[in-house]
Amino acid sequence: MKMRTLLLAASAAALMAAGAAQAREIKIGFIAPKSGGAANLGIQLEKGARLYIKLHAKELGGDTIKLIVRDSKRPGGPIAKAAAQELITREKVELITGIIFSPNAMSIAPLATAAKVPVVIMNAGTSWITKLSPYIARVSFTMWHSGYIMGEHASKKMGCKTAVSGYTNYPPGKDSVAAFKRGFESAGGKVLDAIPMGGPRSVPDFTPFFQRAKDKKPNCLYVFVPAGNHAAAVAKTFDGLGMRKAGIKLIGPGDITQDTQLQKMGSTAVGVVTAHHYYADLPTPTNRAFVKAWKAEYGAGSTPDFIGVQSYDGMAAIFHVIKAAKGKRITAAGAIASLKGWKFDSPRGPIMIDPETRDIVQNVYVSTVMMKGGRLVQDIQRTFTAVKDKCKELKIGKCGK
Repeated sequence: MKMRTLLLAASAAALMAAGAAQAREIKIGFIAPKSGGAANLGIQLEKGARLYIKLHAKELGGDTIKLIVRDSKRPGGPIAKAAAQELITREKVELITGIIFSPNAMSIAPLATAAKVPVVIMNAGTSWITKLSPYIARVSFTMWHSGYIMGEHASKKMGCKTAVSGYTNYPPGKDSVAAFKRGFESAGGKVLDAIPMGGPRSVPDFTPFFQRAKDKKPNCLYVFVPAGNHAAAVAKTFDGLGMRKAGIKLIGPGDITQDTQLQKMGSTAVGVVTAHHYYADLPTPTNRAFVKAWKAEYGAGSTPDFIGVQSYDGMAAIFHVIKAAKGKRITAAGAIASLKGWKFDSPRGPIMIDPETRDIVQNVYVSTVMMKGGRLVQDIQRTFTAVKDKCKELKIGKCGK
């Protein structure tokens, strides 16, 4: 009997040792701004990713994720490219993710192709990025998701017959105003002017740009700027120049009413209309549970915004890739194959990766900022379901190549 007990104990120990040997540490490269003016965006991005990992760690069995974070600092590509190179060659990561800015994603794409390392983009929104490498999938948005719908809505529902566009002068800004123009003019409106308003690295004085727009006397002013400090400056400049009193409506993608910036804008933000894929005020059980978990993890005064939910969803996609690999090292071909058609019940609503474009399919919401109970809220007016990237649908410019 004693011998049998010893044999059973030895067998159990051997099984445990085998299980421990099979458990893997999966290295994931995470590139985002952690310093400089865009650091708050990188912080939000990392919070969303780490929240998902914490809440769902048991789903990986004994495997663990090691998130190797690298600072991209700013929108220019060289720093992000160098970080990706180091992650691939020295750290031997199995997948790269994060990526706030489009120029960063563009610089990384050739490396992903050459090294056959999959990339899951959690933010960068220039439409044609996914065409730069067969190993890129995106869980965030494209500028066409919101821009085109905002254009149609402004013309058909807001009574705007004329508009001026103002944009930060880099690829996403150009993409956003192109999307708005296409949607607005296809619905009968006319864009009178498109005004470049400085670059994404620092917040410019918007006054001369907005004054030029005001002088055109449009019904609507469509603005794209990077989320963060740019957004607060937009609302203040619009109010300071008396543009609302002049009968001009401020509209744009949800970047200009980012949830983490909204309460700082005060009454100047009331009446701003945006189209976007996520607002922290979405009244769904899934989103309420997500916001509750976020506040439990990061403090009652914190709030997730669209960047936070994108990284949360991005990590859900990465978990799916890991499970699909069935204990083996992730391959680029295997990762992308598993993501094509992947569906997830996100806090933003149902999402899917389009198997043809490797881009996100999601709801887009049109919202008006209102003051309720002394707090600014995004009041949803319309919901567009299962929206694909319109640029690729219409095969416009680089989206059609």
